[in-house]
Amino acid sequence: MTFETLFFIYLIIINLLSGIIFVYDKRAAIKNHRRTPERTLHILEMLGGVFANLLLMYSIHHKNRKFRYYGVTWVVMMGWIVIIFFTNFK
Repeated sequence: MTFETLFFIYLIIINLLSGIIFVYDKRAAIKNHRRTPERTLHILEMLGGVFANLLLMYSIHHKNRKFRYYGVTWVVMMGWIVIIFFTNFK
């Protein structure tokens, strides 16, 4: 397998994991259960799960009103766009 293939498989897996945890946090918020720390959500975003979290943030309306949270998320997204754009996949 090429590096590019492994990289995209990694991104798919980390986004699935990040999305599952994000949805779990939304359900926990609704039911007043123990929440996932924002730091954990941001770490998953930095590891590559930002694409799922950003999509879910606006589709399930979770954490989309907290500027402190979504501001960091958008900065991480811009970082990932730069990483992907400047990676030479051949």
